[in-house]
Amino acid sequence: MRRFVSFRDFDWVLLGFTMLICGVGIFEIYSATRQTKFVGFEVKQVYWVIAGLVIMFLVSVINYQAVLESVHWLYIASILSLLAVAVVGTRVLGAKRWIRLPGGQHFQPSEWIKLVLILALAKYFSDLAGRDVTIRDIVKSFLIAGVPMLLVLKQPDLGTALTYIPVLICALFLGGIKFRHAMTILLLGTVMIYPVWRWGLKPYQKQRLTSFSEPEADPRGSGYQIQQSLIAVGSGGLTGKGSLKGSQTQGAFIPIPYTDFIFAAFAEEHGFVGALIVLLLYFIVLMRLIQNAQTAPDRAGTLIIMGIVAVLVFHILVNVGMVVGFMPVTGIPLPLLSYGGSSVLFTFLALGIVNNIRMRRFVN
Repeated sequence: MRRFVSFRDFDWVLLGFTMLICGVGIFEIYSATRQTKFVGFEVKQVYWVIAGLVIMFLVSVINYQAVLESVHWLYIASILSLLAVAVVGTRVLGAKRWIRLPGGQHFQPSEWIKLVLILALAKYFSDLAGRDVTIRDIVKSFLIAGVPMLLVLKQPDLGTALTYIPVLICALFLGGIKFRHAMTILLLGTVMIYPVWRWGLKPYQKQRLTSFSEPEADPRGSGYQIQQSLIAVGSGGLTGKGSLKGSQTQGAFIPIPYTDFIFAAFAEEHGFVGALIVLLLYFIVLMRLIQNAQTAPDRAGTLIIMGIVAVLVFHILVNVGMVVGFMPVTGIPLPLLSYGGSSVLFTFLALGIVNNIRMRRFVN
């Protein structure tokens, strides 16, 4: 056993495939914005990726076990940041989700809280090792995830709030929840569907959740985004129309093709084969993460990495499902492919923690 961490244990294979996805994303952002007022966003994306790499390497050398001991302070700071959004946040398109920073940049606390939540739940359930998970433990875990989720829903930001759910489910499952407790939660969740739908969602959120089933019912309104996305994906065929040649993308028919619908733009220009290659890259990254979870030095490390896997899988499934009409439009970006600093930095920060855990496999 070694006494110090070494970058020889860094997962360079994971980093390599991650950078391939980033490269695809940067090129597609260039293609999707070159004839719009957002031209040049691919350069900003390069800066975000470089910043993410720096953060990843810095985080990888900080002992995650020491961070876990102070995770309650991070959780408190996260809640305070969400409260700050409600007070001094910048309102864009009717939602308060960002805090304006010097230099014209915006900070979105709800994106970072996913990682804090992963750490907090990993710490909580790792401390329960050796005894059965009780109803009291389950209620506490629901409160840990529920408080930030309610604050994010208040902004309102349904898409980001939904990403907290797979983190909680993963923690409960790996934490050792009993089958009867899981069935009880599932039953209660089913019962709560109607009151949440009736009184918990705003009209535009309901419209988003229902329009994906019949987008043709309102092709110029709530169904427009899905309709245009389906046209783009379908017209790509087997090998696509070619780089910079997608009519739906270059004609600005696809809504925000550089963020939420970037997979539709890529599928139009590179077809089924290109889309399959991108999904294969994601699959390899997820498999490397799961492999690192299996070799983690402790229970907390496994819980952290699997929490990150849960978030990434949720993002990929919902975003791709949204593009092909199987999921409602929720504004959830595709990790590393979609434009956006908060999403890119979160992903690299998460990968930094994964490597942090990996590099301590052989440390005494």
